[in-house]
Amino acid sequence: MRTHIAIIFQELRFANHKAACDHQWWMVDAAYRFRGEGRTGDSEPSFAYPFLSLRCLPVRTASVCGLLLLQTKGCATLAMAGNDWINSYLEAILDAGPGIDAAKASSLLLRERGSFSPTRYFVEEVITGFDETDLYKTWVRAAAMRSPQERNTRLENMCWRIWNLARKKKEIEGEEALGISKRRLERERARRDATADMSEDLSEGEKGDASNDLSAHGDSNRSRMPRISSAEAIEAWASQYKDRKLYIVLISSEDWDGCRQGPETSLPCSIHGLIRGENMELGRDSDTGGQVKYVVELARALGSMPGVYRVDLLTRQISAPDVDWSYGEPTEMLTPRTSNMHEMGESSGAYIIRIPFGPKDKYIPKELLWPHIQEFVDGALSHVMQMSKVLGEQIGGGKPVWPVAIHGHYADAGDSAALLSGALNVPMLFTGHSLGRDKLEQLLKQGRQTREEINETYKIMRRIEAEEISLDTSEIVITSTRQEIEEQWRLYDGFDVILERKLRARIKRGVSCYGRYMPRMVVIPPGMEFKHIASHDGDADGESEGNDDNPGNPDPPIWTEIMRFFTNPRKPMILALARPDPKKNITTLVKAFGECRPLRELANLTLIMGNREDIDEMSNTNSSVLTTVLKLIDKYDLYGQVAYPKHHRQSDVPEIYCLAAKTKGVFINPAFIEPFGLTLIEAAANGLPIVATKNGGPVDIHKVLDNGILVDPHDQQAIADALYKLVSDKQLWARCRQNGLKNIHQFSWPEHCKTYLSKIFSCRPRHPHWRRRDDGFEDSEPDSPNDSLRDIKDLSLNLKLSLDGEKREESGTVGNTTGSEDADAANERKNLENAVANLSKGVLGPAHKVGSCERTEHNSHKLPLLRRKYVIVIAVDSVIDADLISIIESTFVALRDSMSGLIGFILATHLTISEIHNLLTTRGIVPTDFDAFICNSGSDIYYPSSNSEDLIYPSELPFALDIDYHSQIEYRWGGEGLKKTLVRWAASVNSQNGEKEKIVTEDVERSSTYCHAFKVKNPSLVPPVKELRTQMRNQALRCHILYSHDGSKLNVIPVLASRSQALRYLFVRWGVQLSNMAVFVGESGDTDYEGLLGGVHKSVILKGSFNTIPSEVHSARSYPLTDVVAFDSPHNNILRIDGYVASDIKFALEKLGIQKK
Repeated sequence: MRTHIAIIFQELRFANHKAACDHQWWMVDAAYRFRGEGRTGDSEPSFAYPFLSLRCLPVRTASVCGLLLLQTKGCATLAMAGNDWINSYLEAILDAGPGIDAAKASSLLLRERGSFSPTRYFVEEVITGFDETDLYKTWVRAAAMRSPQERNTRLENMCWRIWNLARKKKEIEGEEALGISKRRLERERARRDATADMSEDLSEGEKGDASNDLSAHGDSNRSRMPRISSAEAIEAWASQYKDRKLYIVLISSEDWDGCRQGPETSLPCSIHGLIRGENMELGRDSDTGGQVKYVVELARALGSMPGVYRVDLLTRQISAPDVDWSYGEPTEMLTPRTSNMHEMGESSGAYIIRIPFGPKDKYIPKELLWPHIQEFVDGALSHVMQMSKVLGEQIGGGKPVWPVAIHGHYADAGDSAALLSGALNVPMLFTGHSLGRDKLEQLLKQGRQTREEINETYKIMRRIEAEEISLDTSEIVITSTRQEIEEQWRLYDGFDVILERKLRARIKRGVSCYGRYMPRMVVIPPGMEFKHIASHDGDADGESEGNDDNPGNPDPPIWTEIMRFFTNPRKPMILALARPDPKKNITTLVKAFGECRPLRELANLTLIMGNREDIDEMSNTNSSVLTTVLKLIDKYDLYGQVAYPKHHRQSDVPEIYCLAAKTKGVFINPAFIEPFGLTLIEAAANGLPIVATKNGGPVDIHKVLDNGILVDPHDQQAIADALYKLVSDKQLWARCRQNGLKNIHQFSWPEHCKTYLSKIFSCRPRHPHWRRRDDGFEDSEPDSPNDSLRDIKDLSLNLKLSLDGEKREESGTVGNTTGSEDADAANERKNLENAVANLSKGVLGPAHKVGSCERTEHNSHKLPLLRRKYVIVIAVDSVIDADLISIIESTFVALRDSMSGLIGFILATHLTISEIHNLLTTRGIVPTDFDAFICNSGSDIYYPSSNSEDLIYPSELPFALDIDYHSQIEYRWGGEGLKKTLVRWAASVNSQNGEKEKIVTEDVERSSTYCHAFKVKNPSLVPPVKELRTQMRNQALRCHILYSHDGSKLNVIPVLASRSQALRYLFVRWGVQLSNMAVFVGESGDTDYEGLLGGVHKSVILKGSFNTIPSEVHSARSYPLTDVVAFDSPHNNILRIDGYVASDIKFALEKLGIQKK
């Protein structure tokens, strides 16, 4: 854990000194920022005043070792030996006003907030330079030189406090090192346990083979998918897939920070940033960077590929006064770049679909969108359902055309794609772009914020968990580079390079993995459109004077805008194109240019830093960087040598590259880390050699293009040397240029899309599939009260009637059934058909108990959800059983006299169906008063049945189990392999606590095929959900872990299952509109409580003393509940009421519009 400097500021500010002099404490230390400029030969140790040297930044040894006590203006002042001018500087600092405002003391990022504090800046410098030993000597000397002057007393006290804080720093460093070591050991132990479970000896196979086996991280696209090198090859590939009609859905966000034989589609998503097809405002803010362009061009290119019928790019609809009106348009068609289009249809092509969610009239940063994710998911789900029907009518022969894949871009879109994938049973792809764990490490190394402050600013823990969920649910993770896999994804609990290699080897050899899964890591570099790029076959020297000799072909306007900055615009241009973000490292580039005189004499520097009107109106981070750049230009007197235009259009970017190439310039990307580096490809396509960071994607790009030099972005001199070398050596410049142009087409969009689609085809096809006799698509409109089941006799529901708690027989490995099992299966199918036949002609029993809601004749059908306009979901976990029954009875009474036939009821709980049956019948409530029961924390869905003829066996309870739902949530279910690991975990918990009575025991009676249940005797002694989830992920076991509200029960269910996902399933399956659902919850709940509050459905929170206190296991959350649910938003659908009597519930339903007043 890294402790922020501001913590120490608070400690010092509350010391017993005069508040008026507080600012002098930090000012004193500013003098010692020049730690490398002192004399090194002093006999006495230097005053090393590492003010607040906590574990904020890596500690560096001071190069000076002398301590002098200087008298200045009658006051004792400390300074380094040999730096006389520091004394004057120190006096200036001491004479300054208070350097730190208490209101701003919570963060060091004052420069990024537009309030630069010199005192705080120099304090930060001192912190980085000295260690605890020097601090101790400082305090000893200050104590020895004590005088009655008040200033000296304060100085001595301050030195003592600093020394103690430095000692605390060492303790924190040790604790953090211990934590890292512990995490490493846990991962190694998890790997050993997983390997032990997979006991067969695959030592040779698990090593893989460089030529024949899959790579350690996924498929190697170079060995398995040869590059497209000609138009003939592209046409050959196109003819192979031209008969397919795919539907693809993309979901993308920005931070720079049927089956295969039928017609299908794919879906990309980008839910934050400003996204449109033309004139993209790249660089407007940190949410609208290069990845916005990437995902738009990906959707456009996929829409032009043979075999792809439609591509939907889902993003947020924004109707705010401070953004262009085009971002409020619900639909925008992406115009194809090529005229060679395949067969088009009425709804074919690529589209941007804008889903309204979050604040309707405000553009907010991505960090504030997390509480609205579920609202986006519900809106996207409605769109996909509607579009599937439309495409089914056009190209599906009346059957719905489901997406072939859903692709999430960035963490929030990955979270959304995971929920959509689970609701639709469609394969998911994920691209992280910029990863949260890597960003967290980088921010902690900077030391300007604590972990808590980082999380407050960036919602980083919510983001990391979203990325972990994406790993749990993705079939394929697409990366741009190997570096992203090896250096970034390895930080996550859900991915382990070694274990992934073992699992892939076992899969290849057809050996069981015992319920363990890893997503495939696939490297597919982003594509680029080369159509607008002119031929570069001629000599660059011959091109340089083209426009001068041809006045009829004037220079592009952007050339004039740039060249007006230069005294000599003909000099080679060093071009950097990046928004003014600290991680883009533009200031180091300007310093390198300014301090290298030969480079300044030889070349000009052009900085394209987005678009701006007024620096003061920019974000604080961007304005700070831009202001620093302008100050550096002034410091090095670079006027006439540096261009920094205020505006450019996206269509001007190719012209800017051409101008740099025309002057025989160089393109540079000096970012500290670059996930990919699309601008490097663009520059190479325009004939520009490159200088790029050696951290991240540029390494892979350089291997392919071989057109420049890689540098350490922290090495200012190396940047200057590389630029000078490329600009001054004409032969090297020409060779790099030619190499780039020769190899650039390996990054074309057709090549990218061909590889992309090939990976989608390799996924096991999944889509919603309801097994019935006619296998037709039933179109139901729940909004119409007169609609009924189209033909109940033809409705062959795949419902198995069973006694809860009894597990269905597991068939083991696919294809391993015996003859007797086949006979049993045949008998079961026969019984099921008989049950369905009985179901089609049954009617409900006439008698209802007291307190039940009177039903109309609409209740005569077995599955009335198709007829319900509104649905009340009771999911109150925080009450005792008696209060839960009272809530149910009050709800029935509240709705007795109005629209009862149009309102359905669902009970959602962690209880089993037998526990529910006992609970209801003991209080005289008939189960058929409910339309469905979501049991076992969302792993089972039951429908009630009152007719004994429906029962296959007389001993069974009157409930029908929806096994179509099981076929949807079984994805990546660990089964017996997961159960074995959980039992081992329970044994370890029991042994660690050393109590005679077991703390965690398996609950066989409550377990079912898709729910492993455990009893918890003492919740305070079991680890929280996040720790258990980490242990399962470390072993490649994908599951959803939930504690009950009181912590006495632990349910482990499939990763795609939950109560909120079950509600989405009912929408997809029966057409029950989510916006017409009202979910009743308590003030707290089970682990999945947050999922019941978000989305387009209405939520009613029942407040009152009847709510019991939640268990301690719920307190250790990775992120606060407000990062998931927008409680304070005026646009949410959450209503709080006191009590649960019928009048209270009636009031809530009237306010929500479900019941008329």
